[in-house]
Amino acid sequence: MTSDSSEKNSVQFGAQGPADLHSTQGKTIIADAVVAKIAGIATREINGVYDVGGGTARAVGALRDRIPGARVNHAQGVAVEVGEKQAAIDIGIVAEYGVALHELALGIRRNVIAAVERMTGLEVTEVNITVFDVMLFGEAENPTIEPEAKPRVQ
Repeated sequence: MTSDSSEKNSVQFGAQGPADLHSTQGKTIIADAVVAKIAGIATREINGVYDVGGGTARAVGALRDRIPGARVNHAQGVAVEVGEKQAAIDIGIVAEYGVALHELALGIRRNVIAAVERMTGLEVTEVNITVFDVMLFGEAENPTIEPEAKPRVQ
C-alpha cells in the first residue's frame, strides 16, 4: 500500500474525530454564537422538544416573532463555552408532555454532539440539559394575554 503525500495535508471531515483547527497554514476560530446556533438547531430537530429556552427567553422570542421581518434566534436558550479545541454546551428546553425526559435528553445530547463536532471540528466535552417546563398538548402558551379572571366568591 502506497502513501500519497497529499493525504497528510488534506482536511478530513466526519466521524474521524475533531479536526485540527491549528495548522502551519493558520488557525481557525469558531465563534461562540456559531456553536450556539448549531446546538440550537440540532436541539429543535429532536421530537419531543416543544421549545428551547426558559420562560424569559421564550417570552422575548415571542415578542420578536411579532416584529415583521425579524429572524428566528436559533441560539435562544443555548449557552456555550468555546475554547481552542473544545466546547461545553448548556441547553434549556420545554418538553412535550408524555415524553420520557431522560430519553429526550439523551437524544438531544447525541444530536448536538454529532452536529457540533461534524460542523466545527471542536470536541464537545459536555452537553448539560435543563428541562424548564412540560407543555401539555393543546395548551396555548401566550405570555401577553391573561385568561379571564373569574371571581372566587359571589
